[in-house]
Amino acid sequence: MRRIGIWIAVGGLLLATAACGGGGTSGGGGQAAKAGALSVGFVAEPANLDFTSTEGAAIPQALLVNVYEGLVKLDQDGKIQPLLAEKWDVSPDRKTYTFTLRKGVTFTNGAPFTADDVIFSLGRVKTDWKLKIKAQLDVVDKVEKEDESTAIVTLKHPSNGFLYSMATRLGAMFSRTGVADLANKPVGTGPYQLASWKRGDSIQLDANQKYWGTKPKLSSVTLKYFKDATAMNNALLTGGIDVISAVQAPESLQQFADPSRFQTVEGTTNGEVVLSMNNGRPPFNDKKVRQAVRYAIDHKALLDTAWAGRGELIGSMVPPTDPWYEDRTGDYPYDAAKAKELLGGKTYNVKMRIPNLPYAVAGAQVVKSQLAQVGITADIEPLEFPARWLDVVFKQGDYDLSIINHVEPRDMGIFADKSYYFRYDNPEFGKLLASADEGSEQQQTDDLKKAAKLLSDDAAADWLFLFPNLIVAKKGVTGLPKNAIAESFDFTALAKQ
Repeated sequence: MRRIGIWIAVGGLLLATAACGGGGTSGGGGQAAKAGALSVGFVAEPANLDFTSTEGAAIPQALLVNVYEGLVKLDQDGKIQPLLAEKWDVSPDRKTYTFTLRKGVTFTNGAPFTADDVIFSLGRVKTDWKLKIKAQLDVVDKVEKEDESTAIVTLKHPSNGFLYSMATRLGAMFSRTGVADLANKPVGTGPYQLASWKRGDSIQLDANQKYWGTKPKLSSVTLKYFKDATAMNNALLTGGIDVISAVQAPESLQQFADPSRFQTVEGTTNGEVVLSMNNGRPPFNDKKVRQAVRYAIDHKALLDTAWAGRGELIGSMVPPTDPWYEDRTGDYPYDAAKAKELLGGKTYNVKMRIPNLPYAVAGAQVVKSQLAQVGITADIEPLEFPARWLDVVFKQGDYDLSIINHVEPRDMGIFADKSYYFRYDNPEFGKLLASADEGSEQQQTDDLKKAAKLLSDDAAADWLFLFPNLIVAKKGVTGLPKNAIAESFDFTALAKQ
């Protein structure tokens, strides 16, 4: 979805730990991690390890930056920084990017990383990738090599989004001899490599001893997957894990209030928790009905009830960390009478098909109650995530309402695809995105503000809240990422005192 971690990135989609991925089963107890090793709890287990063909944020969350690296990466402030490219130059017409690659970099299968791998990796986006987000690199005209350590990317037209897309999974570099079994055997250049995967339980990443950059401080990191928030909380309380990657029940934070044992890190994310409305079929193909839904939702009450007031109300598909953010929460203030007026006395029965993830389950109960007050009866149907939700809602579009955390950075463009599960279709929106991408920096900001306003005016969806980054860890764990701005949970700075 763009992050349908639906990834459902999807185009940008869903939350890595709290939004996408399936829940694994895992014991709550166990032995504390050995020295030099760390265990991190998650609820979103990958369906497989191939983020080129499988939606879901859980895969890049585990592997991007840690196992796979790109030419560039996003830092904690959302800024683009060098990674496998030590520098790059942009031509005056903004169409040619010359990347100077780091020398001495090797993949974990022993193959050297060269400009040929850049050509190979970007070529695969067009020929082999299955995700809708691959369209972000349609702007690439050709990729050539000047020499082994210089790759030249020529665009069809200037693009403000190109380099940013290269900092996502789309820019991951693959070995020409390492793509035979991406679902099970990832081969990257990163500081960690896959050691083992116990399906339904855990993934272990071991330090890559031949890593080209600063070596990891830990010998291994284990991603431990849990079926529910209580089991994950208990694992931290009893020493079974060292870190909760994303708190799934904010009201439970009091359990970790002892500063002699635990620490809490609170920051922000790109995760817009979206109340999706199927624009392609009744009743939500009617703009007035969609607008009625937006007026019917008391967002402050929902955030307080469903997520203990943690998070931020934004009113659009743009988080405050983006330059074109505008507070659009005032577009549809809570007004049940206005909602009823828009419905014209009609009542509706709708299917709310949601992933069986904590934030979606909690949010759906509040949405159901509030919609009932204006004449919309929502039948909640939790679907196993990721498999069932991705199939029924995301792929088939067989739903009326859903709730999903779209975690991919700068993912507003997913609404430009009328085949995307929103089924939103407004050519003017696509024109604004195209103008923003090709124009000046100021034009980009202006046009994307207009695009966000258009989505809001059309009530293409409703934006419940911006998902917070809430991490709880044992005292002594350092290097925890305060903000979840990129698709990856970055383990590279983690250490234990």
